[in-house]
Amino acid sequence: MIDLTPFANAINTLDEIIIRYDKEHYDNAIRDAVIQRFEYTYSLAIKMLVRFLQSQATDLPDSLTFNETIRKANQLGLLLSNLEKWTDYRQKRNMTSHTYEESIANTVVSVVKDFQKDVHFLLQALKEHL
Repeated sequence: MIDLTPFANAINTLDEIIIRYDKEHYDNAIRDAVIQRFEYTYSLAIKMLVRFLQSQATDLPDSLTFNETIRKANQLGLLLSNLEKWTDYRQKRNMTSHTYEESIANTVVSVVKDFQKDVHFLLQALKEHL
């Protein structure tokens, strides 16, 4: 059985900081917290997908590429968005080490609300499949 608690907790912390950011979008410290929570929630989302896929199918290779993971998850109805959107999240996640640059930080934050919808959908889909 896959424990979804850490993933659910990460989503909750993301939700909390997005609410604060909506009220205090001028506060760079809150923006930075949004980025950090996006970062670890994204990482957990991918880990949960891989664990789920590995637990469900014996015919999968030991390690899936990112694209294979997202495509398979989409085939199973686990994701709200397609490979293109998840690739965008991945690119933004990879940019997080450069968020000291204002423009990059704002670019990363620009995808967080869409990402929030996607991870809520994923969590619900995983709960239904487990």
